[in-house]
Amino acid sequence: MDKKTKIEILKNILAIESVNDNEAAVADYIASLFTDYPDIKIEKVPYAPNRDNLVITVGNSGPILGYSGHMDVVAPGNLADWSTPPFEPTIIDNRIFGRGATDMKGGLSALVIALLELLEKKAELPGRVRLLATVGEETGEYGAAQLTKLGYADNLAGLLIAEPTDNMQRIVYTARGVIDYKVTSKGKSAHSARPQYGINAIDNLIEFYKLAKTRLAKFTATDEVLGGVTHNITVINGGEQVNNIPSYAELLGNIRTIPQYPNKLFYAELEKIIAELNEQTNFNLAITYSFPEEAIPGSPDSPIIKIATQVHSKYWSQPAAITGSLGANDGAEFLQAKGSFNSIVIGPGSNTSHQSNEYVDVDSYLKAIDFYQDFALTFLSKQTANN
Repeated sequence: MDKKTKIEILKNILAIESVNDNEAAVADYIASLFTDYPDIKIEKVPYAPNRDNLVITVGNSGPILGYSGHMDVVAPGNLADWSTPPFEPTIIDNRIFGRGATDMKGGLSALVIALLELLEKKAELPGRVRLLATVGEETGEYGAAQLTKLGYADNLAGLLIAEPTDNMQRIVYTARGVIDYKVTSKGKSAHSARPQYGINAIDNLIEFYKLAKTRLAKFTATDEVLGGVTHNITVINGGEQVNNIPSYAELLGNIRTIPQYPNKLFYAELEKIIAELNEQTNFNLAITYSFPEEAIPGSPDSPIIKIATQVHSKYWSQPAAITGSLGANDGAEFLQAKGSFNSIVIGPGSNTSHQSNEYVDVDSYLKAIDFYQDFALTFLSKQTANN
């Protein structure tokens, strides 16, 4: 495949407005690129209307290497902050600008083209490669959760996720987990001049706030790569008007976890606080969670890291840093599948994720395609030789 076509495929994917939705259009386009190849399996897995995951399996037998990327992007924000329209991909100074260029349609497109080129070359794969293109990563990894529950990640030999890692200069093997939670407080409205007739939902919520900040601070262990646990209250809403005792209030909290602490420890602590407060007079609190993810453990000495490092050295003179990620990714869900395998994250892209004027370097994108082809052949060859 020539350079122009590789860039055109990325631009076509960037032009699809899949802002936390509409991933089916991306899935349909990617699937259409594979229709000329009869010896592959294409499966669309609906999550919701206009939201299809896509699973493409290349190869007929042997160990399976998972390749993964998400098809959704975040909203472009204030359009006035963009130098070019976010969904009209534009090349300037060897950079492709557009929403999702870095996070992570650049990496996803590179995976897709790597598989297409392996098929074009009729390369003899010593196993299988399974592309897991997901919905909803930006808002909770629920596409990956769905594919995992349906068995698409069962017994993988390894998993590579093409999230951006400083233009392929980092290989990520561990990542923080995340717990997003919501606490609601129900009270009773009354005139603010006669507060004794009401129940102040905001006051009660503040009691939870203070206890949660204090008690979660006891999780003091640190990971040598990921650092410590973070806990922040990020949104508070409540009340009806200034001269009313508020009958309802809510807050949102965000916890970033590390492998040393399973998420269940935080659930237990938060729910204990809720139970204690609800035992008091006039408290009515409840807690819910939104798509929590466990932290991803890993080893910098695992076989998949060694193979990635070996292949990386063919294309870049500077060795890749072996490191962790402070953010969550789809690997947290896929690693819950049956079997035991390790995941890595390595992908093209700049430090412009979620920003205006997001871009990916053309050279990094093109080199990533070569890396993904080489990595698939090398990884599967070693897996076959070891079995």
